[in-house]
Amino acid sequence: MALRIKNNQFTDEKGRTVLLRGVNLGGSSKVPILPNGATHLKSDFSDHRDVSFIGRPFSLKEADEHFSRLKSWGFNCLRFLVTWEAIEHSGPKEYDNGYLDYLEEILKIAGEFGFYIFIDVHQDVWSRMTGGDGAPGWTFELVGLDYTKFESSEASLTMQKRYDPKDQSNYLPMHWMGNTYRFANGTMWTLFFGGRDYAPSCRINGINIQDYLQNHFFDAVKKVALRLKDNSHVLGFDILNEPSEGWIGKFVDGSEWKGKSEVLGYVFTPIDAMLTGAGYSRVIGYQEVKRFGIKETRKDELNQGRISCWLEGFEDIWRKEGIWDLNELGNPEILKNDYFINKNGEKVDFYRNYYSPFLKNYTDAIRSVYPNAIIFLTGPMESVLKGESLELDVPHNSVHAAHWYDVATTGTKKAMLKANYNIITGTPVIGKQNVRQMFVSQLEQIKNYSHAFFKGIPTIIEEFGLPFDLNNKEAYTKLKTEPSEAWKTHIKALNNYYNALDANLLHALQWNYTPDNTNEWGDHWNFEDLSIYSLDQRINPENIDSGGRAISGFCRPHFLFCTGNPLKMEFKMKEGFFYFEFYGDASIEGSTVLFIPEIHFPNGYNIDLSEGEIDRDKRDQLVSIIIKENGVHTVKITKV
Repeated sequence: MALRIKNNQFTDEKGRTVLLRGVNLGGSSKVPILPNGATHLKSDFSDHRDVSFIGRPFSLKEADEHFSRLKSWGFNCLRFLVTWEAIEHSGPKEYDNGYLDYLEEILKIAGEFGFYIFIDVHQDVWSRMTGGDGAPGWTFELVGLDYTKFESSEASLTMQKRYDPKDQSNYLPMHWMGNTYRFANGTMWTLFFGGRDYAPSCRINGINIQDYLQNHFFDAVKKVALRLKDNSHVLGFDILNEPSEGWIGKFVDGSEWKGKSEVLGYVFTPIDAMLTGAGYSRVIGYQEVKRFGIKETRKDELNQGRISCWLEGFEDIWRKEGIWDLNELGNPEILKNDYFINKNGEKVDFYRNYYSPFLKNYTDAIRSVYPNAIIFLTGPMESVLKGESLELDVPHNSVHAAHWYDVATTGTKKAMLKANYNIITGTPVIGKQNVRQMFVSQLEQIKNYSHAFFKGIPTIIEEFGLPFDLNNKEAYTKLKTEPSEAWKTHIKALNNYYNALDANLLHALQWNYTPDNTNEWGDHWNFEDLSIYSLDQRINPENIDSGGRAISGFCRPHFLFCTGNPLKMEFKMKEGFFYFEFYGDASIEGSTVLFIPEIHFPNGYNIDLSEGEIDRDKRDQLVSIIIKENGVHTVKITKV
């Protein structure tokens, strides 16, 4: 392996501590390239078996250009997106070998540029048919669900169906998240993680649906692992991106539902979801952001057309399991309100009872073909920030791969620099310094969580980012009239995020780099526009930076390799001052390497080193330091 885990750090073959800083590649990899799966394009998904992801994130002939650009911005790590659908879209065990060939080749090229890579098996709210991405369409057909009726039955909400350029209120940014609580997503995740307990009658060729789905998922990911196992720069595999527990652990009527206050849009309880999916109308509350909180603003009757999304000839799984039925008046009623709460005489814990066994089986599947693969483990963002204990068996050779976002800025698409919202306390935070300190504290909490609950494993913030379409895309207009001012707000926000990461010496990968991003459609997925690169900003193809957005916000000084233990890292952007402190071990071979980008030091820089020899590489924007003595070393870099 190119890197190993030692003393809660990544170390290279020389024994140097390595800092991983990079990007997620990329946003449009969630959707097919052929036919174009961009979510603003109308689709009934009838072609879901005949799609191609070959060329996501970019073609082989474009690889050198994009990898060169990312390297020049100081990145050394990529979280590379693949989806289950990309691998096995045609049907069970019908693998897309053309895509696997492409994947193998594009990651070889990435290795030639010196990138460390781990594979993100990405999903959002199960699949494209349920407003996100991930699973193949045939998974619905297996259990008897008609994805063509998800919209009319309110089983899911998709941009492909709802978006109307003449009335954009039909589909607002972040609306995709509401699918978490709708019928299709709730059903599929409950079956995927808990089918044996909650849907014992749902069997495919004699195999319970939980085992059928998980085994196909494992086999698909193993196909990727087999292709990549001999590439030492491929560090390992992420767990499924932000998986949902479905209805596991929830009362059917939604009582005692702690997560309700964070839901935007319609708030479906499990019974609301089951009944609208089965063809009954329900009155559902609608929640919106109001000042610094989320409030219910109205109630609407949904599925007034009484459309069922169950395929003809298939029984409603949840009615069959006796969770609900019709009373003597023909009205639906709940029969087992605690069905997803208690099993075998004890209260269910999703992470202990379902996620932990899945994690073990997933890890075993990958390591059966790739024995040294590192497992990048994601816990629920809010639970981690609040320090809630997860009963989880953590595999050896694992990393806590956390997600962290400035939720107020991301949710409102307004830069909350002076006033923000603390997701931990549920209260406003007022004042620039207080907002910055909140970020530092939240990331410290995540890092501490790794030690307290995940056996002291390393922490990487594998997702964080910033919408670039802030304030109704104000920057894109300013680029035409005031280009020097266009990214000012974005740079300030990114500086706050990276300063908080540096204060905690955290590995981090920004979401995201989308090579086909445009100002109009963003990352081509559900109005998201978080890409640090856009075709619409690429005005000079001869300039490698052309296309970059707010480059000075993320292209910053940092250490890459350290011959010892890093102690402190700080960058004062305004002053042009970088400080790095480490406890050096002179017995470690090689040098401490710093990335010092020209964008922040256009006229050069002075170096004040406490001890050692310095070598500057202007072309690659690197400073190498060889120490002769053990002990604390300091590096101060000041712009000329």
